[in-house]
Amino acid sequence: MDKILKRKIILLSAILVLAVILGILKGSVNLSFSELFSKENRQILNLRFVRVILAIVAASGLSICGIVLQAILRNPLAEPYLLGTSSGAGLGAVIALTLGVAVTYIPFAAFIGAILSTLLVYSISRERGKIGVQSLILSGVIVSIAFSAIILFLLSTSERQTLHGISWWLWGNLEVFDYKLLLIVSVIVALGIFTVYLFSQDLNAISIGEEEAIHLGVNVELVKKILLFLVSLITAAIISVCGIIGFVGLIIPHISRLVIGPNHKFLIPVSCILSSAFMLLCDSFARTLFSPSEIPIGVITAIVGAPIFIILLKKSEAR
Repeated sequence: MDKILKRKIILLSAILVLAVILGILKGSVNLSFSELFSKENRQILNLRFVRVILAIVAASGLSICGIVLQAILRNPLAEPYLLGTSSGAGLGAVIALTLGVAVTYIPFAAFIGAILSTLLVYSISRERGKIGVQSLILSGVIVSIAFSAIILFLLSTSERQTLHGISWWLWGNLEVFDYKLLLIVSVIVALGIFTVYLFSQDLNAISIGEEEAIHLGVNVELVKKILLFLVSLITAAIISVCGIIGFVGLIIPHISRLVIGPNHKFLIPVSCILSSAFMLLCDSFARTLFSPSEIPIGVITAIVGAPIFIILLKKSEAR
């Protein structure tokens, strides 16, 4: 690792530390530093600390999933929800709420919906035992549209109170209601990212082209199946605990490549750092913009992420 690369990583790490501090100090309730660390406000401090952990876990997982899909599909528009995971999770949660299932089981329903929708996309896109890139993308789009239509129908026939709760969940929420669920999701995401990192060299080869990767000795189909399974598992786990948060897995991989280059050995850890800082800053903004009211985090990431992506797209076209 050269000196310039080290300096970039140190700088990004410093930004992340500042974002973590901001995430702990700032919230819907304005408290001074001394007040926040007093015994009376220990509960608020704990909630903010756990929220920071969730933001880091979710952002890291989504950005890595985006990196994997963009490399495997060789499509700059690929993102974690491309495989129908988000619409499947949303449909699972909406059906559960509509049937009157207890709120405690909503994350489980969302997880099951995400996994089932992804399996449906895989089954549709399989061609003679292989996963076709174009078929996978088209299948994901079709399943997402179909499930989104069902979600819209169920929302239009739900009671107002239920409708508000579902809408809040569909736009993302970093509030932690179950510490055990957060622990399980954190372990899944951490192990998933570690496993993806082990395939860094394979991703480098596949991102160039499948034929080139085969010549380099990469078992492309096996690697694709393993990584697509990990992407589905990570995305489903994240959605189950914090809902659907867009644009993180789409723009952060692009920004990371501009900062650090296309080598996945460095791209993966840098994306984790950069995405975590981005998520924490967006969350701080969501909590303080209309304090004490809170804006869904997905709204902020969309508002901030959309123009950033347009700028990146224009620069790419110019090059």
